[in-house]
Amino acid sequence: MSRPQLLVHDHEDNVGVVVVEDLAAGTEMLCVVTADNSDFRLTAKADIPIGHKVALKAMKAGDTVTKYGEDIGRMIADVAVGDHVHVHNCKTKRW
Repeated sequence: MSRPQLLVHDHEDNVGVVVVEDLAAGTEMLCVVTADNSDFRLTAKADIPIGHKVALKAMKAGDTVTKYGEDIGRMIADVAVGDHVHVHNCKTKRW
């Protein structure tokens, strides 16, 4: 198996984390679910920096973002599968 470009912690997550430098738009990523070491493929729709998130499913503004099987915030803009998810379209629910 080649090296993964995206890690997903739990099957309930709707975002994964980029784990390589310089991920380019159009890259068909190898995505690994760390809960059971299963994998799948997903195409990045934008250039996405290491440590940033990628949408695993389409989400609308107001939807809950789930990572590590936990609620980590809410979308403030719509995203499609493979879109970049970060502070420009995702915010904490704390404030």
